[in-house]
Amino acid sequence: MAKNRDLLSIGHSALDYIIRVPEFPKANFSAPINDMKTFNGGAAANVALVGAKLGLKTSLVSAVGGDFKKSNYYEIMESLDVNTDSLIIVPGETSPTAFVLTDENDDQISYFYWGAAKEFASSKVPTQAISNAEAVHLATGDPHFNWKCSEEAKKQDLLVSFDPGQDLGMYDTDKLRDVITNTTILFGNHHEIRRILESLEVDLDGLREIGPKIIVKTCGANGSEIYSNNEKIKIDAIVREAVDPTGAGDSYRAGFLSRFLNGESLEQSAKFASSVSSFIVEEQGCQTNMPTFDDAFDRMSEFY
Repeated sequence: MAKNRDLLSIGHSALDYIIRVPEFPKANFSAPINDMKTFNGGAAANVALVGAKLGLKTSLVSAVGGDFKKSNYYEIMESLDVNTDSLIIVPGETSPTAFVLTDENDDQISYFYWGAAKEFASSKVPTQAISNAEAVHLATGDPHFNWKCSEEAKKQDLLVSFDPGQDLGMYDTDKLRDVITNTTILFGNHHEIRRILESLEVDLDGLREIGPKIIVKTCGANGSEIYSNNEKIKIDAIVREAVDPTGAGDSYRAGFLSRFLNGESLEQSAKFASSVSSFIVEEQGCQTNMPTFDDAFDRMSEFY
């Protein structure tokens, strides 16, 4: 079982509309929807809840609507002992909402309504929450707020992991560099890592010189690659029948951090992360099929 470690996850909590379409329409055309369901999500919340299910002691900083504490989502956070003391409650506003469209090739297009999350831009750094943490994970969210939090975390000599995700396009080159400078572990899928390299005009070695000692690149069914100290570690994916890929990346980050913060090697952390994410894709929704530590460890042991 994972030991308790304090991981503070910063960024979005959201309501996800998961939509299946046969194909993405061109402009001024429409396409039928094959399936649509509503689930709890948001990258920061996904990491916090999956991490908590795996045995991590997690905290969450998200900006949410005024009625959030009356929601079933909040009840689930409480049931998993996720520390929500630093939630930013915005009266009169709704919580962020994501519309995630997936086609038959498992490619995705997302639309995101920020709602209460617009409050990030004027919010103060949660200094006390950062002080109580051993590590800080920066997920999708306001670039300037994430940068301010990364500055505070680095000042306190904490491990900082950073996953801009689909909000990467919101970072201008300077802000992206500023956050990465304060980052210990940079997470991204193969598309995002390529865009970061292009934006900063560096290769992987040059990127590591800017800040992150560890770069974790996920490649879907092709597994993941970890770069550290001029070493490349390739991890095969645990391929399962994928019902919905949404949230697989967030669960991978939660699984990786849950092991790495407990002193496991990069290779073992990545294998465990692959196992965790393999559960998430088996059901629709980012948090529908969260495994326990034992579930993920057993599947990892069987596969590798």
